[in-house]
Amino acid sequence: MKRAGTRVSGRRSGSSRPPLALVLPALAAVAFLALPLIGILVRTEWSGLAGHLTTPGTVEALKLSLLVSFWALGLSLLLGVPLAWLLARVPFPGKAVVRSLVLLPMVLPPTVGGVALLLAFGRRGLLGPWLEDTFGVTLPFHTSGAVIAATFVAMPFLVISLEGALGGLRPRYEETAASLGAPPVRVFFTVTLPMVAPGVLAGAALTWARALGEFGATITFAGNLPGTTQTLPLQVYLLLQDEPEAATSVSLLLLAIAMGVLIALRGRWTGTPQDRKRPPAPTEEPITEGQAVTAAATPEPPADAVPSASPADDRWSLHADVTGFTRLVLDAGPGTTIAVVGPNGAGKTTLLRALLGLTPRAHADLRLGDEDVTALPPHRRHVAWVPQDGALFPHLSALANTAYGLRAQGVARTEARREAQAWLDRLGVGHLAHRKPAQLSGGQAQRVALARALAARPRLLVLDEPLAALDQTTRAHVRHTLRTHLAGFGGVCLVVTHDPVEAVSLADRVLVLQDGRALQDDTPAEVARHPRSPWVARMLGRNAWPGTAVPDGLALDGGGTLIAAEPPPPGTPALAIVAPEAVSLHREKPAGSPRNVWPGTVREITASGSRLRVLVTSAETPDLVAEITPKAAAELGLADGVSVWTGVKATETTIVSL
Repeated sequence: MKRAGTRVSGRRSGSSRPPLALVLPALAAVAFLALPLIGILVRTEWSGLAGHLTTPGTVEALKLSLLVSFWALGLSLLLGVPLAWLLARVPFPGKAVVRSLVLLPMVLPPTVGGVALLLAFGRRGLLGPWLEDTFGVTLPFHTSGAVIAATFVAMPFLVISLEGALGGLRPRYEETAASLGAPPVRVFFTVTLPMVAPGVLAGAALTWARALGEFGATITFAGNLPGTTQTLPLQVYLLLQDEPEAATSVSLLLLAIAMGVLIALRGRWTGTPQDRKRPPAPTEEPITEGQAVTAAATPEPPADAVPSASPADDRWSLHADVTGFTRLVLDAGPGTTIAVVGPNGAGKTTLLRALLGLTPRAHADLRLGDEDVTALPPHRRHVAWVPQDGALFPHLSALANTAYGLRAQGVARTEARREAQAWLDRLGVGHLAHRKPAQLSGGQAQRVALARALAARPRLLVLDEPLAALDQTTRAHVRHTLRTHLAGFGGVCLVVTHDPVEAVSLADRVLVLQDGRALQDDTPAEVARHPRSPWVARMLGRNAWPGTAVPDGLALDGGGTLIAAEPPPPGTPALAIVAPEAVSLHREKPAGSPRNVWPGTVREITASGSRLRVLVTSAETPDLVAEITPKAAAELGLADGVSVWTGVKATETTIVSL
């Protein structure tokens, strides 16, 4: 017996059928749209089709239509592509009005459009007399007039399609290209346009098809002169009066062209970047992360073959006065690496983008070495950026990605590729140089992004969680390679991270941000010993509770009092820090030495290496984490929901004044 709700004999259950109240009108709409097209097919005189399409008048009109439509397409690309970029990328007053002007020819009656063109470019129009007197150009009743009319009605299709594609393209790609030294025009032609190519092609196809079929504006503005302005649509209009069968045949030709364009586009009307299919894998066995690490572990290239991001005599200090959402003054000497840590929303990424000159939320008066780069655009600051996702350009290979910054700075192609290959080899991905980003794993792509930034010869290197996508083994190797490079780097490096190992192993200083302000800026050892932020303490794996000092300890902000051996003066804002291994767990209330004893409930047990971390919640005190052995957990019978008592000795509590 089959259960209710299962599929029987491959047929969908009745509840999944679309309602007839919607299906019937939809079918009626399809019929309404299809019947006129069917009428053309039915009424076409198939035996005389070839003869109708090869008459001298039709051939001449077809040639003229192709000439006009391709010229209109060229003008639309020349004018419409920059306009689409302006609408998608640049905020300016009156943008809504400009977009309405772009859309207007699409909703304006074509004959009205022709009248408007006549009043603007005709012999008595606004510009017509000037064009004729200055350049001897007369647009009405000339082929150029037909081109202008077709461009006027067709260009909006390109602009709207490309604007949609640009709107779907994350600006991070263009910003990353700028940080590598590419000026805006180079970024546009080498990054933006290739990445929105589907949108450009879709818009161009629609624009050409619309220009090919233009009638109303052309006949009103340019007239209907055989061999001069009489395109195929105008030819159809004339044939309907004397040769209806020939008109039907020519109409079928235009219908076939239009349908061919629409079928080729397959519904990509807006040109929004599509999820491109992953290129086929190479014929050889794919290289795993582990194999990549093995390859990377081979001896590094000779010293003269390894690129240097900065010559030994080039040293760049950093001075930044940041205002806005993030407010701080940052000074660092050449070769300093600073780890930037803090909770989400603390202003870490805003700080990096302010140094890059990419955000209105914050402004940085920035000096690198002896040069004040505050007023310089991003591509001239020599500040290289590795965003969280790497932002590799999907249309370029790993080698071309890595060489991009060098090429943007004027390095010859051969030299740029040689240096790029050396950086890829150094980071263990040299064997992947020919692959596109879609053929790389997340870890491989992140290493290529890191190589690309290092190869750009930056003065300031900003890394936004550069190792987050790597597995533990690969992360350790890349961290070692990065540390080796930074040891000889003549500039300053800022690394945003949530990994305490990265902060300790890579950085000379740790900058702790909270609410856009610098809460602590000290050596990793000092931050680890005396964290001034609960978030940092928890990042380091410790319990941390803010509160106010009282005579015998700390009154916690979350409720309860913590007894401490050496509390600060009463009334002092402070932070209590307790290591998880200093927290003891009991099934009964302990009667021994702990000064701090609270009841609680086990809410979560997770493995941490060979030990277990137990989260205990309590209505009387803030949540805390205890670290115990699996054997102790088994003896206590710990499980989610079990009631326990927690104990912390006063001598195991560290109080840090805030």
